[in-house]
Amino acid sequence: MHGNLSTNPKPERSINDAFASHFAKSMFLSVTALALLTFIGTRMFTHIDLNLYGYMIGTLVFIGGFFYRFIAWGERPPTKIIIKKGLKLLFRKSTPKTATEHLVTYRFIWNRGVYRWLQHFLIGGGCILSCFVTFPLVFSWMYFTMETNGYYTVVGFGMNLMKVPADGIIAFFFYNALNFTAIMVIAGVCMALYRRLKNMQARAEQKFMYDFLPLYMLLFISITGLLLTFCNLALHGYGQPVMSLIHQFSVIVTLIYLPFGKLAHIPFRPMSVLARNYREHYSECAEKECKVCGTHFVSVEQSNDVINVLGMNNMEFAKKEGFHLAELCLPCRRKYRIAQFSGFPTHQVKVKEANQNAKG
Repeated sequence: MHGNLSTNPKPERSINDAFASHFAKSMFLSVTALALLTFIGTRMFTHIDLNLYGYMIGTLVFIGGFFYRFIAWGERPPTKIIIKKGLKLLFRKSTPKTATEHLVTYRFIWNRGVYRWLQHFLIGGGCILSCFVTFPLVFSWMYFTMETNGYYTVVGFGMNLMKVPADGIIAFFFYNALNFTAIMVIAGVCMALYRRLKNMQARAEQKFMYDFLPLYMLLFISITGLLLTFCNLALHGYGQPVMSLIHQFSVIVTLIYLPFGKLAHIPFRPMSVLARNYREHYSECAEKECKVCGTHFVSVEQSNDVINVLGMNNMEFAKKEGFHLAELCLPCRRKYRIAQFSGFPTHQVKVKEANQNAKG
């Protein structure tokens, strides 16, 4: 008996054993990192702007919701494959170009039209720039002091970075950065609302709570932000305390809602770079031929991954004709489905669809 007990291997221990789930571990590490950065940025918590305390709490709730949504999405078998293989291909030569097109210039939307590209650029650019300005201020990673009369000192992570004249051009852009981004968002949201109200197809597909409400929330945040500046400059501070609370409340509610609504695609957008690298790399290795028409339509790796994922979910699409439905290109797949209802083998008809190569 003693010998049997001594041969039993000890269970392996890791940091994961200390947490109830991946979500709990990710949330703990993120909050710890934020606390550490805030500790450094505020010079051991000696410089904290209590006027921004509500934004800080809203941001922490947003991070928790974001990790919950991201982990729930990332645990799906198809997503897990894209993330795992995409991360291995992160250092491809084309990654900087892909990241620029997907995250900066929104080149992938250009094929849908200049109007839609411009509205996405204004909304996305305005929101991202606002975050770059707001989050460092909220967590006191950056702040301003005035030790010398007429000059501001820009402090970043507890270090004096530069001094700028209080009435200079650089200070002007510092003061009005959020006003500029608010104007961008307002213009982009108005363009999106106009299109969705005038375009008949968009009107038929849109829902108020999912499609329109997020735009109204962004619009409300931007307008109340501009009204804060109006109260300070034109009304000499009259109404500023009330407007500040209204603006802060709207931002906090939007931050809490953001991970669970349509706006979640903004922080999720970087994942598109991994997906693009995955498709491009494996397409260069070997392409899959459609079992009916012989057209190269996807990489062999992606086709095999689709078949494996469907099998993991007990969804078998192997057909009596000797092919898997995932081995057909989209036009042949559509025609094959029609054939199941009509009884006529439409997928074998050599007719090219007019819109099979449509862009956008």
